[in-house]
Amino acid sequence: MATIEKLSGKNGTSYRITVSGGFDTAGKRIRHRMTYKPEPGMTARQTEKAVQRAAADFERSIEQGYALDNRQTFAEYANYVLSMKERTGTKHRTVAGYRRLLERTNQAIGHMAVQDIRAVHLNRFYQNLAESGIRETAARAVPKADLRAALKEKKLSMAKVARLAGVAESTVNAAGKGEAILKEKAEQIAKAAGIPFEKLFTADERDEPLSSTSILAYHRFIHIVLAQAEREMLVPYNAADKAVPPQKEKSEVGTFQTSELIAIRDAAAKEPIKWQMLIHLLMITGCRRGEIVGLKWDRVNWADSSIRIDTTLLYTPDRGVYESSTKTGAERTIKLPKETMELLRQYKLWQLETRLAMGDRWKDTPYVFTGECGGCMAPDTLSGYLTRFEKKYGLPHIHAHKFRHSMASVLYFSGADPVSISKRLGHAQVSTTQNIYSHLIEQADTQSAERIADAIFRTEKKLG
Repeated sequence: MATIEKLSGKNGTSYRITVSGGFDTAGKRIRHRMTYKPEPGMTARQTEKAVQRAAADFERSIEQGYALDNRQTFAEYANYVLSMKERTGTKHRTVAGYRRLLERTNQAIGHMAVQDIRAVHLNRFYQNLAESGIRETAARAVPKADLRAALKEKKLSMAKVARLAGVAESTVNAAGKGEAILKEKAEQIAKAAGIPFEKLFTADERDEPLSSTSILAYHRFIHIVLAQAEREMLVPYNAADKAVPPQKEKSEVGTFQTSELIAIRDAAAKEPIKWQMLIHLLMITGCRRGEIVGLKWDRVNWADSSIRIDTTLLYTPDRGVYESSTKTGAERTIKLPKETMELLRQYKLWQLETRLAMGDRWKDTPYVFTGECGGCMAPDTLSGYLTRFEKKYGLPHIHAHKFRHSMASVLYFSGADPVSISKRLGHAQVSTTQNIYSHLIEQADTQSAERIADAIFRTEKKLG
């Protein structure tokens, strides 16, 4: 039976409700408590009914096993959930992404007790994220001085500044070539070099609101945290289930036209063999960026003309570049045409000659693609190169994942079955492939219908 105690103080009247819930291991009675404060303007009778109702609800919740007197804040509980996820095998990059989302989420609801969070609080947060000026990561910085020359005066190498600043070397190289980088990274570089930010960069502030996709990422993260609270019976329901996040914007995956792929192929033939080989593999395998730079020589099967994809290289600020399993955790073997294998042989010979020429400066590595002095290649290095490559030859916008979509498109229109395409892409389920490329399947099916009609119903017209 719940007991109710009236409390009066400078902040008004409230009621402490106590419910006994059995005994602990020492035989001491366990008591759960909560405080109820009536809404302003309620009459004495309304207050009495509301307090009795709150006490009954609290007692029922305790009987059902909910620890509703737990006052953990969302910030505290979210950290517990993320630590548990990392401990139980969730990929580090995924957890790191959640921690980035937690920073802004804490500004909105981090101070609130998990049990007090309601859908209205989440809806207000999502509305705030959709306002202009909320995009923290959009601030960029454009070099206004020759960074290479400035560092040379300081007797600093690009690699050393990257190490001191705690950023990827590819980021420093991009700034050295006059490309815009994140303002946060630019500030770290300027600080590491001992040069005022204003002398090296111009801030390029942007105030666009977050996209619906970004806001949905916050919603999914909050849902994960509150779902764990529901499983542990800290809350009776997941408030995120009752919130109303924005609908995801529908957009078709971007692919290259055949003429564009040919133009890219021809332009790549003019580049050094390392970059030519990288672009060739992106076009022919449909691998993810990290899978390409994470490919190792012992995964190349020369006799079978194939490569085995079982690792990926990723980057997070706290770890730098590190090796992980593929996105789905599964391995796959990809067959390669003779043209690819021949180019791979030429590239391997070039790499051997480069390694011998560099001598002690070369850092041994098992990876097919390396940095200038060996070692692994950061995924961002490939992205940075593709940006420079497209500008150099006046090509359409190029990013590694677009090659993946283009390969799937070519295979669909060539009549390949979804199972084979899914296997080559490394999707865990065929349904994933079909969902992503549903519009391509429809287009390919339309073409198939026309081909059937040509073969059966239009034969006489052609003969005539």
